[in-house]
Amino acid sequence: MHTQLQSFLRRYFGVVMITLAPVIFTAFVSIPFNLERHPGEVAAAQPQAPVRHMS
Repeated sequence: MHTQLQSFLRRYFGVVMITLAPVIFTAFVSIPFNLERHPGEVAAAQPQAPVRHMS
């Protein structure tokens, strides 16, 4: 492989990884925080509000 191409690819992939790191970190932190649980866990049973009909 040409040395300039190798240098370019290293820098390119470095920039891509550095750019994706905050996005991945934010997703893995904010999703469980907003769900108030991890996505794989079973949601706690919440009491249902009575159903009201407007008839």
